[in-house]
Amino acid sequence: MKQILKPLIIILILIASVTNLPAQAPPHPNGGAAPGGSVTNTPVGGGAPIGSGTMLLIGLAGLYGSKKVYSMRKSLEE
Repeated sequence: MKQILKPLIIILILIASVTNLPAQAPPHPNGGAAPGGSVTNTPVGGGAPIGSGTMLLIGLAGLYGSKKVYSMRKSLEE
């Protein structure tokens, strides 16, 4: 019972701490300037591209998955 109780308490504490953490407020549009001011209209959250990072992550996940399938098939043949 003690072997199950300790990890269960740790997991419950982690879940409770994550659910109670507040998130930051979103940034003001236009950097806080008035609408139509001298600051250019930037999208909320900035203009950071996420497409290339997502494709890199998907590609690496595919490579990792194919390596796992290859090693599983190789171990079954032996």
